[in-house]
Amino acid sequence: MRGGGNANNMMKQMQKMQKKMMKAQEELYEMTFEATAGGGMIKVSANGKKEIINVEIDEEAVDPEDVEMLQDLIIAATNDVLKQVDDKTNDTMGEFTKGMPGGGMF
Repeated sequence: MRGGGNANNMMKQMQKMQKKMMKAQEELYEMTFEATAGGGMIKVSANGKKEIINVEIDEEAVDPEDVEMLQDLIIAATNDVLKQVDDKTNDTMGEFTKGMPGGGMF
């Protein structure tokens, strides 16, 4: 029975791939992403875990008469930065799931 050797080899390959995936995920988590809105008046930063880590608001964006615009700009920048994280995660982790059944689940 030679099948045992193939199974062991396949298991080693899967463990190797799992280690690479974990390393790639750790690197993603350490990345910082930034998005702006309102011509740069609002800047939102997030890490690869999709945690907002910084929000910068230019004082010109603060108009007591138009708080709604400021809220909309913050939402736009936040959604943009979270989309960047999702896109990078899908690109990076998708490399590991190409050709696999159900691949690209991230």
